[in-house]
Amino acid sequence: MQQSAKQVYQRLLKYTFDFKMVGIFSVVGMLGYAAMDALFIKLMQPFIDDGLTQRNTEVLTWAPIIVIALVLGRGVFNYMASYCLSYLGSQVVQRLRQQLYEHMLYLPVAFHDQHSNGDMISKITFDTEQVQQAITRALQVMIREGAFVFFLLVVMFDASWQLSSIFLVIVPLVAIIVNVVSKRFRKISKSIQDAMGEVTKGSEQMLAGHKVIHGFEGQSKEINHFAQVNNHNRQQRVKMDATRALSVSVIQILAASAMALILAIIAMPSMIDTITSGTFVALLSSMMMMLRPLKQLANVNGELQRGIAAAQSIFDILDTPTELDTGTKEITSCKGEIKINNLTFCYPTKQEPVIRDLTLHIKPGENIALVGRSGSGKSTLSNLLPRYYDISLGEILLDDVPIQQYKLKDLRRQFSVVSQQVVLFNDTIGNNIMYGLEQPLSKEQLIDVAKQAHVWEFVKDLPEGLDTVVGENGVMLSGGQRQRIAIARAIVKNAPILILDEATSALDTESERLIQDALETLMTDKTSIVIAHRLSTIEKSDKIYVLEQGQVIEQGTHQTLLESGGTYAALCQMQHGA
Repeated sequence: MQQSAKQVYQRLLKYTFDFKMVGIFSVVGMLGYAAMDALFIKLMQPFIDDGLTQRNTEVLTWAPIIVIALVLGRGVFNYMASYCLSYLGSQVVQRLRQQLYEHMLYLPVAFHDQHSNGDMISKITFDTEQVQQAITRALQVMIREGAFVFFLLVVMFDASWQLSSIFLVIVPLVAIIVNVVSKRFRKISKSIQDAMGEVTKGSEQMLAGHKVIHGFEGQSKEINHFAQVNNHNRQQRVKMDATRALSVSVIQILAASAMALILAIIAMPSMIDTITSGTFVALLSSMMMMLRPLKQLANVNGELQRGIAAAQSIFDILDTPTELDTGTKEITSCKGEIKINNLTFCYPTKQEPVIRDLTLHIKPGENIALVGRSGSGKSTLSNLLPRYYDISLGEILLDDVPIQQYKLKDLRRQFSVVSQQVVLFNDTIGNNIMYGLEQPLSKEQLIDVAKQAHVWEFVKDLPEGLDTVVGENGVMLSGGQRQRIAIARAIVKNAPILILDEATSALDTESERLIQDALETLMTDKTSIVIAHRLSTIEKSDKIYVLEQGQVIEQGTHQTLLESGGTYAALCQMQHGA
């Protein structure tokens, strides 16, 4: 359910409640600042009437002292308001950004499948900055300039309430304009955020895929696409500025019309003798000074609505339910028995099931292999076992207990997954191997693991060894080197169930032979599920399952499947060039 602008802003202001004293000091500072300016105009009346007109030197003697005192007071109040508001805004944005980051970490995999990384990064960076503007700049203008307008009206009414009441005629008209413009501001602000998300997404795609772009001469295509996105962003900003300029102009015309009417009334013969010079100057100065805060109040509406639209997009993410963890059963180390009964699964973004009525029984310590064409559902199983996606039809049992009954953390500790898509963090090789460990390994233990996974062979020659930073997603390493680090990570985790999803796909023949030895050591006393296109790597498996459109069409050992002359035998013949 979409929240109104008022509800969003109220929710946003709740983040300031932990800093109430700072907020109070900032409000006092803003009110004091406005009061100093209004008091200066108020005191012009006695300075002129009593000091100049009546030739009262005592009043004139006090004038410079009062002016200096007002300026000093104004400076103190301004510093108090600015510092406290900046502190308040930065604290709220830090908390909001941290909350958003943490919430995204716990969102289900299905959510990330449907949202681009560029959009999510834009929310953490750009949208939170817009929120800070709504809290600091917008709040400052609303309170300080709003108070200044109020104090100026008090000065005007004190000077002549009959003439000043004319000014109140424009108040409902200004309110109508602000209301109409607010709705348009919010709509355009939403478009600006979407456009910024597209800019971030396009930039991220260009940086991530620069090699492919160079290889296929796609520079022109990417430049044209980014130019369209960039121009759309520019158009939205121009619309925002045009709307702001129009609303400011209309409000100032209304204020100037009221001022002109008051001056016309003062010029009448019946009125000119009833007003003193000091009163006239105080009235005129108040009306002139009111144009600036009215302009700023009209302008700030754009920033406020932009901040509200940004806050709405952030709250939409924060209100998205996190990964469902309904499990209550704890488990330290499972036996490794997996039963899959009548499992049917369809990805949230697709309509056709990837797995259809699948039934498997994997015994503890068994080494099984899944083979089949691309899209047959092999890798999907590696996502379903650790519950990256929840199943709707059928069941998966681990040690005769449905996986939904285990606590998510405990369930995922039972699996080590080595995927064909290795994710490395922009950190050292050692820290990537030990990622997620509560207690880091000693240097000797780390070197031992590196040797087991044949990581040491390329690390030992590097100037910084295991302390070498791998770059973003391991860009400084080859595919085979990244895969060996992923295998080292699995050795460190030492989970009872091992899933190898094309784990040797990025390795050359020599590396594959070395890694195969390491994997065989790793598989000892573990339940192993090997997903492979390269059939030579699974010949020793206890059982091989051949999948087609999410169903098992053949099963048996390498030898029995060859002898049966079915799909598996045909795949082997294709790979051996027969």
